[in-house]
Amino acid sequence: MPPLFTIVFSTLFWAALATSLVMALGLPLAFLLSRRSFPGHRLLLSLVTLPLVLPPTAVGFLLLRLLADGGPLGRDTLGFDPGLVLTWRGVVLACAVMSFPLVVRTAKAAFDEVDPGLAAIARTLGCGPLAAFFRVTLPLAARGLVAAALLGFTRAMGEFGASVTIAGSIPGKTQTLSAAIYGAQQGGDPGRAGVLVAIALSVGFLAIFATELLAHPYRRKR
Repeated sequence: MPPLFTIVFSTLFWAALATSLVMALGLPLAFLLSRRSFPGHRLLLSLVTLPLVLPPTAVGFLLLRLLADGGPLGRDTLGFDPGLVLTWRGVVLACAVMSFPLVVRTAKAAFDEVDPGLAAIARTLGCGPLAAFFRVTLPLAARGLVAAALLGFTRAMGEFGASVTIAGSIPGKTQTLSAAIYGAQQGGDPGRAGVLVAIALSVGFLAIFATELLAHPYRRKR
């Protein structure tokens, strides 16, 4: 049985990797969905949101079918082993897929609140599209984007169903905090489960509290 520190550190590390991956892929998509209207816009947004409403085990099953031998991303199709099934990389992938909708929708809301006219003004003053984005749009949306990252991180940290389906719950290898809580409870160790729950509650509360501060900053009444 791995030490509590190993379980917590591994879970936080995997959640951080998943969040980084989701932010890198999700922010451009969120900006596109916020600023552009195109055929299939609602369909794309619905597909992005789908993992949020599906049972996590269903998402894990679909990922497993994609990555298993015979699947589109399986070893026999690609010609090499992607090294995702029953590995910590599979945990990161599952966490990323499950947190992706939450990050994209929150980031889209942050971009929606930024007036596109401000970037247009910056472009008339000599800024290119990328410069206007990084100098105007991104700083104005930064508070909401940080909130998106925090929500994605907490969702990744709490992931259970999809990660267990694709990566299992191998102690010291792919076992997450959620899986360890379940395993301790099923194994008749409520004390260990209670400690793990307390850690999860503490980290989750801090992340959500920080998100609330970012979404609704305190303003002193005059």
